[in-house]
Amino acid sequence: MKIDRIKAEKVFRDYVSAYNAQDDKVRLKIEHTFRVAVLCEKIAASLGMAEDERDLAWFTGLLHDVGRFEQLRNYGTFIDAESIDHAVYGAQILFDEGKIRDYTEDSREDGLLRTVVGVHNAYRIPEGLDERTQRFCHILRDADKIDILKVNVDFPPEEIYNVSTRELKNCMVSEAVMTAFFEEHAILRTLKRTAADHLAGHISLVYELVFPESLRIVLEQGYLSKLMAFESENPVTREQFCRMKEYMELYVKRIQAVE
Repeated sequence: MKIDRIKAEKVFRDYVSAYNAQDDKVRLKIEHTFRVAVLCEKIAASLGMAEDERDLAWFTGLLHDVGRFEQLRNYGTFIDAESIDHAVYGAQILFDEGKIRDYTEDSREDGLLRTVVGVHNAYRIPEGLDERTQRFCHILRDADKIDILKVNVDFPPEEIYNVSTRELKNCMVSEAVMTAFFEEHAILRTLKRTAADHLAGHISLVYELVFPESLRIVLEQGYLSKLMAFESENPVTREQFCRMKEYMELYVKRIQAVE
């Protein structure tokens, strides 16, 4: 599949121009999209993938959050649990409404693209996918997680978690979330009750990274360390984050030793 990046990027910019880029939430998602596309290409390159496959990886990043903009317009939120699954919604916009043809006339990768975009935010990718589709799913999911760490550092957490500074600084991590964290997997949304739970959940995304390059980028960027250095005014929460930080640092060392 041949991808005209200049054309694809122009189509995306034209698409998002219909939304208010002065709105921080819209601007955030536009910038996030381009960073994820670059990260997808970087991960693909680290795997020795051919140029056309690297282009395809970049393309999945460009397309992955198309559903976010209509989600915000129609529901006024980016919280899927309070609106609609933005990944599935994006796949519907692209493929059921035919918007993908604005980006490319080549339909040979439509099946792969629809799957990769549609499951990029799922807790687990579906079983039974072919090896190539799995790989592209993991590339996009890794890239998305890497940039989510950045967003959670660069964007005010009060706005991300929709809480007051007082609540953010004084709430604790729920017992169920602490237990899940030490089981070394991403924390289910249904377990999260507090802003501190959500912050712990974002740190736990590191457990899900598939490729060595993804972890290398995370460590190089330094956003994981900044998230783990969260300064709570609650002594119990400070102790919780201290424990999570120590455990995550040991986990990272263990993974690096294996790689």
